[in-house]
Amino acid sequence: MNKNKEELTKDIKAKKADKAGKTVSNPMTKQLNALKKPALKNSSAVQTGEDLTQPKQKNNAPSNISNPISGQTSNIVARINNFNTNKTSNRLYAGYMNPANSSSHRVIDYEGLVYGLNGALSGKTSIHELFTSIHYLFLEKLNCEFSAFGVFHEKSKCINIKLFNSLGATYTSKLLLSDETNPVVECFKNASPVFKENNQFLNIPYIKNSSVLMLPLNSVSGCKGVMIIGKNDIENHTGLFSFIAGYCALFMDNIALLEQTNKFANTDTLTGLYTHRGFQEILKAELKHAEENESSLSIIMFDVNNISKINRELGHAKGDEVIKLLAEKVKQNIRSTDKAGRYGGDEIAIILPDTNTPDAKYLAEYITYCLSCCFVDDVGPVKVSVGIATYPECSRDQEKLLILAEQAMYISQAKGYKEGMSAIISSSDFNFWDNDALNSFAEVVAKRHSQLGIDFNEELLHKFNNEQIVSQNHLMELANSLAGAIDAKDPYTKGHSTSVSRYSEALARAVNLPEDEVQRIKLGALLHDVGKIGIPENVLKKPGKLEGDEWEIMKQHPVIGAEKVLKPNEALRDLIPIVKYHHEHIDGSGYPEHLKGEKIPLAARIVAVADTYHALISDRPYRKGMSVDKACEILKDGAGKLWDADLVRQFISIAPSLSTSI
Repeated sequence: MNKNKEELTKDIKAKKADKAGKTVSNPMTKQLNALKKPALKNSSAVQTGEDLTQPKQKNNAPSNISNPISGQTSNIVARINNFNTNKTSNRLYAGYMNPANSSSHRVIDYEGLVYGLNGALSGKTSIHELFTSIHYLFLEKLNCEFSAFGVFHEKSKCINIKLFNSLGATYTSKLLLSDETNPVVECFKNASPVFKENNQFLNIPYIKNSSVLMLPLNSVSGCKGVMIIGKNDIENHTGLFSFIAGYCALFMDNIALLEQTNKFANTDTLTGLYTHRGFQEILKAELKHAEENESSLSIIMFDVNNISKINRELGHAKGDEVIKLLAEKVKQNIRSTDKAGRYGGDEIAIILPDTNTPDAKYLAEYITYCLSCCFVDDVGPVKVSVGIATYPECSRDQEKLLILAEQAMYISQAKGYKEGMSAIISSSDFNFWDNDALNSFAEVVAKRHSQLGIDFNEELLHKFNNEQIVSQNHLMELANSLAGAIDAKDPYTKGHSTSVSRYSEALARAVNLPEDEVQRIKLGALLHDVGKIGIPENVLKKPGKLEGDEWEIMKQHPVIGAEKVLKPNEALRDLIPIVKYHHEHIDGSGYPEHLKGEKIPLAARIVAVADTYHALISDRPYRKGMSVDKACEILKDGAGKLWDADLVRQFISIAPSLSTSI
């Protein structure tokens, strides 16, 4: 009976199999048919035999296995064994598969994933940093084979893709939007997910074949690009990856807004060039690049001539028109690697990487020529002053390089037009101690750079002490320039050092000193107040008499002059006694060392008389200058107490013959 039932059951199964066009007579064929069946809810991968690393067959298409005995059995067993090994031997990749298959899959650690996602999104300042962090999150937490990120580029109408594989290698490619057959382009254009069972369409070697999910990076401003994930069970986690894609798109939107904000902050609205701040930032980066590559970099600075007059007489709208014209000519004639900015109200500067001084001059000449051909109503051709400074020839310091470019521009302004064209001046073209150069240097520092830590006096001393003295005349020229610059700090003592030098020379000759000593006294008198270079301007320029601490500060200038200015310069060290002791008194009441009588060097005593006389006949904020007679009377009263009596007597005899002009 039992046998009959079994035979009947076999007959029924055989008939069903025949109707389906299948055979079950071969035991191995039965195994293959079992592997083709869909997995039950609680069955394991081993039971179903499903190979999750291969694409699934659609529409239940019959298998192409013709002879399961000849070689196919071992392949199937190997696949099953390989599947089991891959899913159980590495704990790092455990827990991301379908939890229904409990024998080989583990549940995703969502808490760890959220922490990882937070870390990936936090503290990132660029899209590249974000994508790299997200890739490692996918790799470590979700066992992905690869991830790729495509960002849409508006101008070129393409999607730039960067792919990261599980081994750490990266690949880049570019997809044109015209390639509508590409799934990535389809995902972007439709702004909707696209799923593929294999990754062959990517045409990237050395990545393991897997299912691919493409997700649009959608934000409020539209689709920003595409996120691509390679993972065999990717369809089970579409919601999770969509969530991450949304946050990536939000991050990209924020980065774009930040860049746009910075662009507006660093772009001048009138000219479309960089603002002063933006220009400084670009220059800093370009100077670093020039230093690393040991290359030249030039700065050209333009200043519109008579812009104040144009604004005053024709209105600011006309002035803006002139500045915009200059900006347009600059933009039309610079290279793509050059950068231009509105450095000041009417000043426009250009950064020229890999450019020496002659090439910078050539560009400046061409731009000024273009401007001379443009006529502005009621203004005529636009005239500009042009200054150039080059790294590292002129300076390696950013602020000093800008100072030198401005200084050259001011000298160009002073020289005016030459043969109908702007005088284009490079900082390497002029002598620093030239009067125009020195005055323009002081003007630049006072106008623009004092708040940035560039100290005119320190720069002056640095130049002075590093100057190569070639002759006595050269030394006298430098001393005159230095003294004039120091006197210029105080409008009430303008020309004081020159006058004291002349009076001291006359007194030295009157007492029959040798010629070389006369020349030494003349030079020492010229530099007698050089120490005022270290006195704060609030003390130096105080309109009233100095009191208390202010006077104590002022009394330090003889020592500052001797120690800080003269001592470092070997050619000037023999002038130290003159500068240091010209405020000592015969009775010991002077400063800085309270020397008495003949302990005070003769040259210092001569300068002391000349210095006092000129101070008495000069105007001061608190009094008018005295007459020659009144000044001589005061000197006579102090003779033998404050000043050398013999020197005072000699000086009074020659005083009327000395010019009293200040």
